[in-house]
Amino acid sequence: MTISKAAAIGGGVIGAGWVARLLLNGIDVSIFDPDPEAERKVGEVMKGARRAYRQMLPEGLPKEGKLTFAKTIAEAVADADLIQESVPERLELKHKVLAEIDLHAPANAIVGSSTSGIKPSDMQVAMKKHPERLVVAHPFNPVYLLPLVEIVGGEQTFPEAIEVAKELYSSIGMKPVVIRKEIEAFVGDRLLEAAWREALWLIKDGICTVEELDDIMRYSFGLRWAQMGMFQVYRIAGGEAGMRHFMAQFGPCLKWPWTKLMDVPEFNDELVELIATQSDEQSSKWSIRELEKIRDENLVAIMDVLSKTNGGKGWGAGTLHKDYVKRLGKLAKKPVSQAAAKAKATKPVKKAARAAGKKG
Repeated sequence: MTISKAAAIGGGVIGAGWVARLLLNGIDVSIFDPDPEAERKVGEVMKGARRAYRQMLPEGLPKEGKLTFAKTIAEAVADADLIQESVPERLELKHKVLAEIDLHAPANAIVGSSTSGIKPSDMQVAMKKHPERLVVAHPFNPVYLLPLVEIVGGEQTFPEAIEVAKELYSSIGMKPVVIRKEIEAFVGDRLLEAAWREALWLIKDGICTVEELDDIMRYSFGLRWAQMGMFQVYRIAGGEAGMRHFMAQFGPCLKWPWTKLMDVPEFNDELVELIATQSDEQSSKWSIRELEKIRDENLVAIMDVLSKTNGGKGWGAGTLHKDYVKRLGKLAKKPVSQAAAKAKATKPVKKAARAAGKKG
């Protein structure tokens, strides 16, 4: 199942990242964002995404999809079979935008919200026509390179919609992971927030600087996590006895008063200034665009190396990266017309929509 046309509502960092991934997969995208700077900002993200994809595909990229800046949400979502909402994290704004999307979007369209923490059930109440086709589709930045997308269904989401969403996101080289239970902030952000809280205390209490903390992460467990995550790494740490030995040995440490995880330091001007000043000392010699370029080059290189390990089969994100680059390479040599893509995509999407329509 493929995407014939997509709509992006919101063109910030995440929304523009979605646009870049879709366009570079040859998919037409219509975007709505009232920001007068939206076109320039999306253009900057596209420059970085093209540069990263040229690193992945030096022999040439697929023909880009067509990007259209719509004047209204109704115009943007017309004829789209995937609609990605990426507006700011304010529930009242989400309600307003999703209600308008629901009013004008084709009945067979999947609506994915990029929210990083709001439960889909809390957003669905604003959708009076087809709330069953809404899923949370939470990506990670940069969306055009990092493949994970957390898929979360709400109380009114139909299982068919989740299955269609998985196939659509997979068709653009992503790794959909369905979160088994609806929960605020899902899984990825809960892990990140836990580390972020502890980091704020370590800086506030003068234990280390932001640069030293970043070095501790990127020169040690960050490298392990990039290939194996947490539990597989700890399984190895248990030696030949594996995970049971690791948990028996290190489990008692969890009761020791090492962490301030459940407390949050006061987020005042003093803390902001402390962290911002140290961040300036660490990174102000590079512009944000230069840091993005460095980040993207490193991400592509890491995934490329991971794609060649495990006897050439790839490992972790490398396996997916290998398949994605191969798919894009074929697309570059044999571009598929939008008409052919639409013919391929329409039938299965509508089938799921009909199943959802039985509800009401």
